[in-house]
Amino acid sequence: MRLVFAYPGDLQLRTGGYGYDRRLIAALEDAGWQVDLLPLGDGFPEPVDGVKRAAEQALCALADDTLVMIDGLAFGILDDFAAWQGDRLKFVALVHHPLALETGLTRERAEALRKSESRALEHARQIVVTSPETARELERGFATSRDRITVAVPGTDPAPQARGSGGAAHVLSIGSLTPRKGHDILVAALKRVEDLAWTATIAGSRNLDGGTAAAIERQIDALGLGGRVRLAGAVEETGPLYAGADVFALASRYEGYGMVFAEALSHGLPIIACRAGAVPDVVPEEAGFLVEVDDVDAFAAALRALLSDPDIRRRKMEAACRAGSALPRWDETGLIVSDMLEKLT
Repeated sequence: MRLVFAYPGDLQLRTGGYGYDRRLIAALEDAGWQVDLLPLGDGFPEPVDGVKRAAEQALCALADDTLVMIDGLAFGILDDFAAWQGDRLKFVALVHHPLALETGLTRERAEALRKSESRALEHARQIVVTSPETARELERGFATSRDRITVAVPGTDPAPQARGSGGAAHVLSIGSLTPRKGHDILVAALKRVEDLAWTATIAGSRNLDGGTAAAIERQIDALGLGGRVRLAGAVEETGPLYAGADVFALASRYEGYGMVFAEALSHGLPIIACRAGAVPDVVPEEAGFLVEVDDVDAFAAALRALLSDPDIRRRKMEAACRAGSALPRWDETGLIVSDMLEKLT
C-alpha cells in the first residue's frame, strides 16, 4: 500500500495543522502504508506563480493512478490542475479548515478561495476532514456530498494531570500569532482582570504573520501587562507548559478542530474559548466556558470566574479530565483514514 503525501511549506512547523499531518503520516505507516513525502513549496495558499507551477510539475511527474493526499492549504488553489489531472491521479484532499474562512480576508478574496476550493474538491476521490463541523461546512458551503467526506478527528496522547503553578494562577494560551487565533481578545480580557493574581504565557510562532505578532507585543506594552504576560514564541515541547498551567484560554475566531483544546483537556485544564467552528465539538460546556467570538467582556467574565473561584475551577477541571480521557488516540485516527484509502486502491 503506497500513498504520496503532498504538503506545502515546512512540515516540521509547530502548528496544529502540520502537527496533524505528521501524526497522521506516522499512524498510516504504523498501519502498513508506505508514505512518500512530496513537498510543494512555500507561500500557500498565496504562492508566487513559480512556486505553484513547480508544485503542479512535481505532481504531474507522478505515475498514472497514484494515490496522492494533498494538504488543503495547497489543494484549495489547485483547482485548474485538479480538473486537468483528476482522472489520471487519485486525489484525496485533507481539509483542516476551508481556506475561505481564514480571518482577515477581503470579501472578494474569500469568495475567490471558496470558488477555487469548491472546484478543486469536485475532483477529489475522497476528502479527509478533522471534525464533524468541517464536514458540515463543506456540505453547506462547498457543494460537497457527505459520502465523499471522511471525518478523522485528531488523536490525543494520554497526559498527566496538570500540577498547576503552585501560586498565582497561570493562564496558558497556545496558538500562532495570527489574526484567527484572537490573542488580542485574550490580552484585552486579561487587562480587565488585572486586579486578580495571575500570570500568563502565550506560546506560538511569531513568524507566520509578523504584523500581528508586532501588534500583540505593542498591545501588551500599552496595557502595562509586560510583567505578567510572556510571549514564548514557538515551543518545541509544550508538555511542561500544560503541566504548569491552571487555565487554558484561546479566543480563536475559527477552528477546523483545535488540537490544543484537546491537549488541554487531556491535561485536565479548564478551558475558555469561543463558539467558533469546531470548538464546541471539542470542548464540552462543563469543562470550561464558551463565549461569542470577539466578546472581550464575556471572555473577561469567564477568566474572572475561573481565577477567583476555586470551586468553579475544580469542577471544570474534573469535567476536563473526564472529557480528555474519552478523546480518540492517533492509532484510531490512522485506521479511519487507512480504511478509506484502501477502498481507493
